[in-house]
Amino acid sequence: MTTKNPWRPASIEDRMTPTIGILLINLGTPDATDPASIKRYLKEFLSDPRVIEKRGLLWWTLLNGIIIPRRVKKSGRAYRLIWNEAADESPLRTITRAQAEKIGEAFGGDPRIMTIWAMRYGAPSIYEGIQGLANAGCDKVLVFPLYPQYSAATTASAMDEVFSVLKEMRWQPSIRVVPPYFDEPTYIETLAEHITRHEQTLRWKPELCLASFHGLPVSFIEKGDPYQAQCETTIAHLRAKLGRESKTMPLVYQSRSRRAIWLDPDMEETLANLASDGVRNLTVVAPGFAADCIETLEEIEMRAKNVFTQAGGENFSYIPCLNDCTKSVEMLCHVIQRELSGWCCQTNSN
Repeated sequence: MTTKNPWRPASIEDRMTPTIGILLINLGTPDATDPASIKRYLKEFLSDPRVIEKRGLLWWTLLNGIIIPRRVKKSGRAYRLIWNEAADESPLRTITRAQAEKIGEAFGGDPRIMTIWAMRYGAPSIYEGIQGLANAGCDKVLVFPLYPQYSAATTASAMDEVFSVLKEMRWQPSIRVVPPYFDEPTYIETLAEHITRHEQTLRWKPELCLASFHGLPVSFIEKGDPYQAQCETTIAHLRAKLGRESKTMPLVYQSRSRRAIWLDPDMEETLANLASDGVRNLTVVAPGFAADCIETLEEIEMRAKNVFTQAGGENFSYIPCLNDCTKSVEMLCHVIQRELSGWCCQTNSN
C-alpha cells in the first residue's frame, strides 16, 4: 500500500506557507497521574538505552517486574503534588507549550516560520511534531533540545528520536540542531538577573545560593559525556556574573540513584550538612532546566526544603526556572535567530 509522503516542497503559489519549522523538545511527562499513565511513561523513559545502558534479559526482567511497579506509586504521588489541575496536565507541558507559543509570536512577523513543541517521552511526541511541520509545508527544520547542558541521556536521546522519525521518510527537510547553550552570554545574563530579582523579593537575606543540576552516573562521564564539564562552566560564568564565589554559590547534583555511583556533591546531603553547620537562610536555583518540572517543583521546592528545615535550616526559597518569562523567551529567540542565520529572519521581541 502506498502511503502519502508528508514532506513536500513549497510551490511558488504556496510561498506564504511556513517553510521553516522550529521544533522545541523537552524531556517528557505522563498524560495523567493514574497508575496506567505513569507506568506507560516510565516504561518509555526507562527503556531508552541512552538513559539506562544496561540491556539483556536480566535487566528487562528487573525493569518490568520490580523497578517500574515500585516507581509507579511513588511517581504518581509526586506528580499529583505538582499537577496543573486547571489544565489537567503537568507543569512541564503547560510551560513548554507557553514557550513555543511566545517564541512563535516573536517570529510572527515572518509567515515562513512555524514553531511547534514536542516531548521526548509522552505526548505530544517528536513524531507528531515533525509530522505537524511536514504537513505545514516546512522544508527546513531547526531542532532545539531545551537542555542548556549536553548529555547523551537528554540531548542525544532527543536527536536519536528525531532521526529515527526522519529515516522513515522518503523526502526529508534540511535539518539544523541548536547546540547546547551552557555558556551562551545571554543565558548567563538572563539567569543572573532572574536570581537577583528573586532574592530581592525575599524578606530575609540568603547566606548562599545552591545551584542544583540533575545528576548523572559517573560512568557516563568516564565514557566521554561532557555534561559535568558544561555544568561547571555554566556555574563558573554565573558566579562571575553575580560576583560570587564557590562557597556562596556551591554546585550540587540531584536525583541520585542508588544503583550506581553518581556525580557529587549530592543536593540533599549538602543541604543537611549546611544546616548542621549553621546555615539558616538559602536559595536554590536549577540552571540545567529550561522549565519547571517534577525534579524542580517536587524534588527541590518540596523535598529539599524539608531536608533543610528538618536539619535546622530556617528560610528556604526555590528560584523558579526561567520558564516562559519575557527575558527567557527573548534569550531563546536570540539563540534561535543566530542558528537560523542564512534561512531568515527577524523577531518581534525587540
